Amino acid sequence: MGYFYAGRKASNVISERLHKLLVNDYKAMPIVVQESASVYDAIVTLFLEDVGTLFIVNQKGYLAGVVSRKDLLRASLGNKTLEDMPVSIIMTRMPNIVTIFPEESLFAAAKKLIDFQIDSLPVVRAEEGDGRNFELLGRVTKTTIAKAFVELGQEPMV
Repeated sequence: MGYFYAGRKASNVISERLHKLLVNDYKAMPIVVQESASVYDAIVTLFLEDVGTLFIVNQKGYLAGVVSRKDLLRASLGNKTLEDMPVSIIMTRMPNIVTIFPEESLFAAAKKLIDFQIDSLPVVRAEEGDGRNFELLGRVTKTTIAKAFVELGQEPMV
């Protein structure tokens, strides 16, 4: 094995590699509940699926909202009727949800997670002809980013 000089700094090579990783190649399945589901059902789903964020979809299957652990905890404190309260009452609604598209870089996803101080991004595709409805394709989380980072670190050094 020999050494070669690429004419670039190592940091530039790393940055270039990071920007080539696409969200589509790393996204996980989204954990979804209907907007008509109760807060109680959302809490049960959150624990059964062992996630920190649930994505809420409307009757047509489009992304309608997001609910985090904090949202569910806040709703449950002192509230005895969680079975009667629809999750749509406590969710963060579109268009106030930070999203990512599958063709964007994983670096862009990581930047959004940090900049907006959130744990998860819905991976979406805009409906044809209507930029207001988004089909939910997946999710990117801080764990997704960590796994990609570890994967990069395991690549053989050249």
